Amino acid sequence: MEIGIDSFAAAPSDSKISNTQAIQELIERIVLADEVGLSVFGIGEHYRKEFLDSAPALILAAAASRTKTIRLTSAVTVLSAIDPVRVFQNFATLDLISNGRAEIVAGRGSFTESFPLFGLNLNEYDALFSESLDLLLKIRDNEMITWKGKVRPALYNQSIYPRPVQTQLPIWLGVGGTPASFIRAGELGLPLMVAVIGGETHRFRPLIDLYRNAGEQAGYSLEQLKVGLHSLGYVADSKADAIADYYPGYAEMFTRIGKERGFPPVSRERFDAQNGKYGALLVADPHEVAEKIMRHSEALGGISRFTFQMDAGLPHKKLMKAIELIGTKVIRHVNS
Repeated sequence: MEIGIDSFAAAPSDSKISNTQAIQELIERIVLADEVGLSVFGIGEHYRKEFLDSAPALILAAAASRTKTIRLTSAVTVLSAIDPVRVFQNFATLDLISNGRAEIVAGRGSFTESFPLFGLNLNEYDALFSESLDLLLKIRDNEMITWKGKVRPALYNQSIYPRPVQTQLPIWLGVGGTPASFIRAGELGLPLMVAVIGGETHRFRPLIDLYRNAGEQAGYSLEQLKVGLHSLGYVADSKADAIADYYPGYAEMFTRIGKERGFPPVSRERFDAQNGKYGALLVADPHEVAEKIMRHSEALGGISRFTFQMDAGLPHKKLMKAIELIGTKVIRHVNS
């Protein structure tokens, strides 16, 4: 199983730390992840003051020049907002810089700021994503394309450059809990990245089954229908230390987001339930986290990739320690 990290490049909450320093520290964490044997590092895409990841391919490119083997991916690319031609060009260039280590996780994103920012109509949410995904896949598979949709201007005998090192640039479909999205990924034969940030992970099994059934009916093998799991998590020497480090920032972040969406404030009781045996959170010592990853994999019928989302206001030093523990202890236990 591939184990990695996804980061939303959180802007520093400490006024003594500049955005420049925060970006440099993020790149240091990617370098360390490469050195300790993590398989993948992803950067999200947001258009809000509290994040620094509005141009994820640039951050990944900076890391590419300082890493050797780790795969570098988006987490996720908001295809509803960004032109697919530019997405492909950015990640094909990243693939050249990294010598064939670039990937894309394409999705809708969880916020809507990009729509007014880029002059898009939120009422065309579904059409924008569907057309953009279709065009991105055609660009990936064909150097010259002719394509016509309803939202984006048509392309006639257009060649798209540069081309990546990899024969086929990997494109995963990032999904939440919408059944149609799982079915779409299966019908297209795309690997699936499932974001489970709450509830009990095993409850996603029926959706995973929808994906695999749709893929098999479309003629794809189970080996092609890879499933990845993205979850909130953090590792420290002990479970008590992990919770003490992680909970304050987690509670602040999700209480703030909850106010925007009408959710109640985060409580410690709710956190503990989410961090229990079957809950989605993985905040504990290396052994317990590894056991939970394997339990989640079994519950979902097997997963190929697991990524931690650790952004919760934690200082750089603690995040570096967590990455070291994941590389030296969690991976070893999961894959032993």
